[in-house]
Amino acid sequence: MNSPIDPKVLELKNVTRSFRQGDKTLSVLKGADLQINRGEIVALTGPSGSGKSTLLQIAGLLEPPNEGDVFIDGHKVEDRADSTRTELRRSHIGFVYQFHHLLPDFNALENLVLPQMIKGEPRSDAQDKAFQMLKRVGIHTRADHFPSELSGGEQQRVAIARALINDPALLLADEPTGNLDPHTADDVFDLLIETARNAGLGALIATHDYDLARKMDRQLKIEDGKIIKADL
Repeated sequence: MNSPIDPKVLELKNVTRSFRQGDKTLSVLKGADLQINRGEIVALTGPSGSGKSTLLQIAGLLEPPNEGDVFIDGHKVEDRADSTRTELRRSHIGFVYQFHHLLPDFNALENLVLPQMIKGEPRSDAQDKAFQMLKRVGIHTRADHFPSELSGGEQQRVAIARALINDPALLLADEPTGNLDPHTADDVFDLLIETARNAGLGALIATHDYDLARKMDRQLKIEDGKIIKADL
């Protein structure tokens, strides 16, 4: 009999993170707890410096906590080898940043093919899936265009497609519309939410925009190093 699928795609338990600044210690997270389930889209709000990016870095396995436990899609991360953490990150997590971070020397299609080939997919299969993903985000007619030939909104659409190309269980987004004009930001954000919901994944999206945050299922913030409900 198959084991039941754990509904939790991200779980943080009593996570702490601090940084040294000269002779002082800056405590950013102080026993933070968080749980995100499949199909749930959660907003992380708050001003710059509150710890949103630090939390996303830890959730994305890009940096470890000082203390506490991190679970990704049911896998406990602590004490795992770097290679295992890298594989978990590659196979279970998709990232969207404020700046698209597309590879400038590769066109839109190639930016989606490469992550799949790194995962081990044959090139022909990767190309077919990449084109279908670009079609899902409405930019397949620009598949052969390089990032410098795309508008800001088009670049971010490609970035969303790239984040989802390897079928992650968890999507992490750090101010994904922060570099766009308001009209384009609304369009891109609606696309991000729709695509994430259709994929059935869990998502944690950091944003300063309370109007966008209200479109999500829950709204959280970091206050005094803890993750609490945000009343928007």
